[in-house]
Amino acid sequence: MTLDRFSNDEYDEYITRFHLADGEDVDQRRKSKTSHKTKKSDNRIIATLADEVSGLEGGFKISYKPARFEEGFLLSSLQPFYDQTLISDVLMRVKGGKEANVYLCQADPATGLDLLAAKVYRPRSMRNLRNDALYREGRELAVSASGVNRRKDDRMQRALKKKSAFGVQIAHSSWILHEYGALDQLYRLGAAVPKPYATGENAIILGYVGEAGRAAPTLHEVTLETRELQPLFQEVMRNIELMVKSRMIHGDLSAYNILYWQGKITVIDFPQVANAVNNRSAYFILQRDIQRVCEYFARQGLTRDPVELTDKLWWQHVGLDPVRQPPEEDLL
Repeated sequence: MTLDRFSNDEYDEYITRFHLADGEDVDQRRKSKTSHKTKKSDNRIIATLADEVSGLEGGFKISYKPARFEEGFLLSSLQPFYDQTLISDVLMRVKGGKEANVYLCQADPATGLDLLAAKVYRPRSMRNLRNDALYREGRELAVSASGVNRRKDDRMQRALKKKSAFGVQIAHSSWILHEYGALDQLYRLGAAVPKPYATGENAIILGYVGEAGRAAPTLHEVTLETRELQPLFQEVMRNIELMVKSRMIHGDLSAYNILYWQGKITVIDFPQVANAVNNRSAYFILQRDIQRVCEYFARQGLTRDPVELTDKLWWQHVGLDPVRQPPEEDLL
């Protein structure tokens, strides 16, 4: 079913869930409200205070000692997953990046798991998503935690174009939901990606790759044995093809975003996933991903032609005349 726009209820739910504030709507709501305010009862005030001290101060004590600058956003981002009995502790940080950090978490016994990973996005003021329009073109706004994409809403699109505070907040939430949605779809299709368990307004809970004392290294950190080269290269290409068949291009694929553990690979980091059909730069983005993969395997001793591989996948699964260079405005 195709929806041309959100209903008002869906729009309000999106705004509320991700703590967004649309100035136009806020002003309108203020006008519609009466000046009368109902005073909270003492019992309601006590209940509210009790809720505020539950979770972080009331039980969410973590073993990991965060730096002062990361403590606030780390705890606030992960508290909902503690409250949902998904995680019970944060053990260590396993990866730091420009947009997000990944933490090893003790899974709650209720999950039946031992360990989980939490990808926590940095506060918007600390993130550096360059050329985001290059990847966002042709994508619908992600507005559902289940990964379902709905049609664009005019108000949100205006905010995105203006790069208002509201637009920045929308973009931040949409990036996270796009990553969760891509992982969920690809995992169900049999891709070598971490299993996504839950998403919040600033973090995603994922299956953990590695062991308690050591996270899986990236391919960039690994020297492969000769016998591993061909099967692992084929597995990476299988995943790229699976994405393209699903109208997805990773957008930032390289040896830095592929984990290696016990002879197997896991593809990670999907916030920049691009639409293979509706993005004018799709061919360029796909070729760049494949080029980077081929460069790594060439250094390991396996040489393949990235242009030939890109053309084969493109014509087999997309079939549109490719734009081999992105529009100039996307490169600025």
